[in-house]
Amino acid sequence: MKKFLALLLAAVMVFSMAACGSKTEEEIPASEGDLTPAELPASNGDLTPDDEGYVRGDFKIAALKGPTAMGLAKMIDDAAKGEPQDNDYTFQLAGSADEVTPLLIKGELDMACVPANLAAVLNVKTEGQLQVLAINTLGVIYIVDTDGSIKSVDDLKGKTVVASGQGSTPEYGLRYILSENGIDPDQDLDIQWKSEHAECVAALKTGAATVAMLPQPFVTVAGNQIEGLNIALDLTEEWEALENGSSMITGVIVARKEVATEYRDAVNAFLKEYESSVAFVNGNVDEAAAIIGGLDIVAEAVAKKAIPYCNIVCITRDEMENRLSGYYDALFAQNPASVGGSVPGEEFYYK
Repeated sequence: MKKFLALLLAAVMVFSMAACGSKTEEEIPASEGDLTPAELPASNGDLTPDDEGYVRGDFKIAALKGPTAMGLAKMIDDAAKGEPQDNDYTFQLAGSADEVTPLLIKGELDMACVPANLAAVLNVKTEGQLQVLAINTLGVIYIVDTDGSIKSVDDLKGKTVVASGQGSTPEYGLRYILSENGIDPDQDLDIQWKSEHAECVAALKTGAATVAMLPQPFVTVAGNQIEGLNIALDLTEEWEALENGSSMITGVIVARKEVATEYRDAVNAFLKEYESSVAFVNGNVDEAAAIIGGLDIVAEAVAKKAIPYCNIVCITRDEMENRLSGYYDALFAQNPASVGGSVPGEEFYYK
């Protein structure tokens, strides 16, 4: 177990708060300590029926600071205030996935908001002992420019684009959209890969670049620093325009399969409360931003501007499976290791 966790911890350290990174199968080596289904710990949920027979869940839930946690903000705030909820929740906010993944694997968490491709990789490593409950964030990646020259994907031809996330989902998403629009990512434009989002912002500020690919909330941060910065393309919208039934997806909510299968009523109640929390965040931006800032998920001023562009959602059941499976197919076609070496089967999706 210790050997497995050490390897897994090292493997997931590349994930950022924006959940824009990717993890490949090569980066998570096999280990004699790999967990098998029989070794997975029992649920943490202390579930007891109330007077009407409903079994309340006592769920421990983690999320990464950034867009993937924003949808939970109202639920977290209500729990902190002691407001009535259908389950008992303990929330943990983390700066990166390496804080969350070992706890999920060891059974110290019941659910977690994680990058979509990491969910697939971890499902392979735990031999199918995770289920995805919902898509919680669609794409948060944008093409921005400082000269207004980009109006369509076709306008990227001949351009130099600075970007971060090479070898991970941002690159795969960009290459997929370019290819589907008849643009050769290797020949028709010059993509200059940087190690961090901040380097892309710096290149825009100094004039070394005029076009960049950035995720939220870095787009908002950059807009506060660079006069005349334009959001030229929303890659989520460009993916949807392909009309292939899938979506660009950043984050999902996963649960240990034992929790998802044994405590369905409580899990369904959680999803209804999460859906309401998402609706609150999207419909009450000022109040939600204040809560998000107070929880240190994202600074209030940044959240206020970024929420409308973060594509915070609660997509479940058949629509979740259709969109997510298509996204996994697209990632697998470019790099099978990005989803753990195989596309998850139907049993991965909670219905």
